Amino acid sequence: MTSFSTIYKLSLIAFTCFIQAEAHGSCPVLECWFMKEKVGGGLSGGPNQDKSLLYVHKHADSHRAESHDAPLEVNPDRLYFVTDPAATLCHRSLNPRRGSSNKPMCEINPLHPQPSTLELAVPLTEPALSPIYLHADWLSTALQSFDKTMSISAITRAPTGTKEHDVILTLTTKTVLVQSRLGAPVLLDCSFWANPSSPLTGTGFAVEWRYQFRGDGRLVLAYDGKSDRLSHTGEEGATLDFEALHGRGNASLILQEAKVHHSGIYICSVYLPYLQAQVAMELQVVEPPSLSIHPSPLPLTAQGQTINIQCEASGFAPLSLDLHWEFKGADGKTKVLGSGSLSSHRQLWDGTYTQSSRLELDTADLGRAGEVACVGVHPGGTRRVSVEINLIGFSSPSIEDSMAMVGVALVLYGLIKLVSWSFSGSGSDEAATQQKKNE
Repeated sequence: MTSFSTIYKLSLIAFTCFIQAEAHGSCPVLECWFMKEKVGGGLSGGPNQDKSLLYVHKHADSHRAESHDAPLEVNPDRLYFVTDPAATLCHRSLNPRRGSSNKPMCEINPLHPQPSTLELAVPLTEPALSPIYLHADWLSTALQSFDKTMSISAITRAPTGTKEHDVILTLTTKTVLVQSRLGAPVLLDCSFWANPSSPLTGTGFAVEWRYQFRGDGRLVLAYDGKSDRLSHTGEEGATLDFEALHGRGNASLILQEAKVHHSGIYICSVYLPYLQAQVAMELQVVEPPSLSIHPSPLPLTAQGQTINIQCEASGFAPLSLDLHWEFKGADGKTKVLGSGSLSSHRQLWDGTYTQSSRLELDTADLGRAGEVACVGVHPGGTRRVSVEINLIGFSSPSIEDSMAMVGVALVLYGLIKLVSWSFSGSGSDEAATQQKKNE
């Protein structure tokens, strides 16, 4: 009964949000979790979060906070009315169709603006800037679209004690997951919008790209927009489109040539005075294997003997690879022969990997002829290479083989007769000549 009641209440909230979104235009009513700040130390006994709703509009005049009634499951103190002039939070991927089970993910955290200690962003904080503007209620909201193709980080501000927020900074990526072939150019999307009405947007900005993979992290690129200076480039071939950065807030990272060590998590951070927003994305450099079989072609083998065949898979990344063997007989049927004896992985100079499989093939039950194939299943695609096998000494020759043997026998018989006639004719001629000489 409790489970049914919970499902009913959640459905009622979703339906109410949909009706309100329809009434308020194209901007959605976002269902979020408000993450409450922990007071003191120790482990929390349960989820320290509250359900909340964001009513988003493009224009402040559209908000009438007193006209909104909170659903029963939402605390009225967790209703927020957000004005987003750039309409970043109004994107269609944040507004799923009615009845859809896929919902955008949304998390809200309290924010306390403070000067950045990052060397790149320190010059953005001017001592003359009045801190009065900072004395307000600030929120940092992280969102991901229902189709998981877009992530947004938004920083909003409301006068103390109110729930009507203005978007001050948004950071967006539309490349949450990127797959690239080895050697191809890569674009990691990251764009930001800063509210021109805020006094924090007039003193410049800074952009930083960082890389993380299995606990390893490094700085890829850092740019000081205030002085128009690229302060650090830790990755060869990494750059920004500086004209697009200043003109449209496009801070996308460009990698001229994808390499194996580029695979990992990339974090794009944008700094304003006292504020920082960041989004993360994953790059997967995927290269399928190149397969070869040795020996090729296979030697002619008597049936019942064992053939040793080796398959070499090289130049692939990432490490995951399933190598196995198959045999396709003359009747068209395929038989899986297993993985054979696999070698360990070996890394090549360019970061790709190589692996081999050795197969001891027993020809006793294979039939007269067929095709042996090495198959490699990899995240970059399935690859296969094959070689024909022909056996001798098979007990039941086919009709074609029998006809061929009869033909060979007839040809040999004809040649023997021809040679015999030739010798018989030359012997008679020699005897006649000798007789004439005697006479």
